[in-house]
Amino acid sequence: MLPTILDLTSLRAAYEAGQSPLDIVEIVIARRAASGDPAIFITPTPDDTLRSEARALMERAPEPNSLPLWGIPFAVKDNIDVAGLPTTAACPAFAYRPEKDATVVARLRAAGAIVIGKTNLDQFATGLNGTRSPYGAPRSVFDADYISGGSSSGSAVTVASGLAAFALGTDTAGSGRVPAAFNNLVGIKPTPGLLPNTGAVPACRSIDCITIFAATVGDGVAIRKVAEGFDEADAFSRRAASAALPAARLRVGVLDGAEREFFGDADVEALYDQAVARARALGAAIVPFDYAPFREAASLLYDGPWVAERLAAIEGFLASNAADFDPTVRKIIEGAKSKTAVDAFNGRYRLEDLRRRTEAEWAKADLLLLPTAPTTYKVADMQADPIVLNGRLGRYTNFVNLLDCAAIAVPAGFGSNGLPGGVTVVAPAFTDDALAPLADALHRAAAAGMGVDRAATIPEQSRIASPADDTVAIAVVGAHLTGMPLNHELTALGGTFVKACRTAGDYRLFVLPDTVPQKPGLIREPGYDGHGLAIEVWALPPDGFGRFVAGIPAPLGIGKVTLEDGSNVSCFLSEAHAVRDAEEITAYGGWRAYVRSRAAV
Repeated sequence: MLPTILDLTSLRAAYEAGQSPLDIVEIVIARRAASGDPAIFITPTPDDTLRSEARALMERAPEPNSLPLWGIPFAVKDNIDVAGLPTTAACPAFAYRPEKDATVVARLRAAGAIVIGKTNLDQFATGLNGTRSPYGAPRSVFDADYISGGSSSGSAVTVASGLAAFALGTDTAGSGRVPAAFNNLVGIKPTPGLLPNTGAVPACRSIDCITIFAATVGDGVAIRKVAEGFDEADAFSRRAASAALPAARLRVGVLDGAEREFFGDADVEALYDQAVARARALGAAIVPFDYAPFREAASLLYDGPWVAERLAAIEGFLASNAADFDPTVRKIIEGAKSKTAVDAFNGRYRLEDLRRRTEAEWAKADLLLLPTAPTTYKVADMQADPIVLNGRLGRYTNFVNLLDCAAIAVPAGFGSNGLPGGVTVVAPAFTDDALAPLADALHRAAAAGMGVDRAATIPEQSRIASPADDTVAIAVVGAHLTGMPLNHELTALGGTFVKACRTAGDYRLFVLPDTVPQKPGLIREPGYDGHGLAIEVWALPPDGFGRFVAGIPAPLGIGKVTLEDGSNVSCFLSEAHAVRDAEEITAYGGWRAYVRSRAAV
């Protein structure tokens, strides 16, 4: 029987025990029908379509857990395209039916995940509260009188209520973090550009991020690694350049003095102080810092010229369909009409001045630990004062994308009113992986459960190793892939899955003769113009890596392979003579596709 909250560990265990994606889909269908919140979805995936997609997955990849996200149900915020389902951005008059998936959705589906529906949001992703939608206001899973947070409202509630294992949101001002705090979830807010926005309706195109809601940090990071990667179709997509944080005694910046603002919410303030104490107990050095330049940068997002980006995204539609807008959303976006090009340049200059001021604070701390939101509100109160109260929710989130940071929001416990609070770790660009160990440790130390299940235990399988537990990355090409005959050699040595990805385009793949089990040979041919080959990256402890490499039989060896994003990792490579007369299978795009083709014969 599945637990209330779906997560990667429980679903993979269910599949290992004999359940199928079709079984899980039936459970999701039943849970969706029984949900007490009618505002979660804008367009649920039809029941029969879900069943068909589960069957298609089982035909494409019949071996359980043979793909990184095999049979994992997920939801998609309705400003991100899913082929065959309308994209509305919570505005019915704006709706269109995309012919193809957004890039991140396509990657997740290729990895085996199944879309269960398009979720509700603050219209055109303008808001942090979740009440600005003609499709209704999703509610906190802990008290229906309270807001769910936005704009990714339905996505958060979907995961927190046990309808999906993860959900995609978007985040410009905090929309991938605030709903996580209000629903006891993890919110992965990547470095801007790490996940491509191709196929997402823009809000502020230069700083928008697609985000992930998940039950655990480990799940969220694993999903992010499937979805990330450069996409030339997105002008703001960036090639990853992973940045490290110190392995020992992290300096954690915390709020101090006049910059501590919780708008009278003693519960959330106490939860923040408890999170700071946990960070100290985990070995961090707690360092007060001046939040003022970050706060001033945050104010530029709505009070400065960046609001004009929201108008730029939908200017033509607003001109012809102003009456179809939520009144508050319309007021905010129409406010951009008074902005000038001079305002835009002055705003940019102001941001750079503030960025320079933040350098002194980053010199004090390796990362910041902030409240995700300083308080929460009832739906009725938010609707009575929608702009002022919404503005308060973004006090500690609005600066993050403007200043090009990575962030992970995690649960911090529950107040005396039974509502959850959250904290967020923030650091400069491309520290996404480096932030994860502390974020995971803080979530576990809070003992707040996962989503609506406050008593749930975070699975050990999703734990993120600390930097002190150094690992060595290795790419595998064939028999060591997930679900393949030799994958157990990796897991027996403490190996953990990192991500599915592709090589650069100048690699070729062959079937090595006389190998048992059958193995491929990967070689690089400079100048070869291919599409790259599907591989997986795993992490091994140093001693495990040494033992693993020592057991590699000739003609295979370990060298460096270049990935599609330009990075390099250790990998199985073949001696050239061994493939001279071997069958080439490059056209299949990877070993798994070749094996499937042979099984179908």
